[in-house]
Amino acid sequence: MTSQTNNPLHGITLEHMLTRLVERHGWESLGSVINIRCFQNDPSIKSSLKFLRRTPWAREQVEALYLREMA
Repeated sequence: MTSQTNNPLHGITLEHMLTRLVERHGWESLGSVINIRCFQNDPSIKSSLKFLRRTPWAREQVEALYLREMA
């Protein structure tokens, strides 16, 4: 098992990151910052999490935004 001491996202769930970003930006603004259709058309936490878990490039963008804004 590898150590997570240098991982700033260790212990933070994707759901937590997304919820905080939506609280801060709202769906409309978040959809303009990160061009992902699930943020722009009928957005929900559940559908966005499903997409982000299957799409590494989109998840990386959400994680990067979270680190810039929240950490």
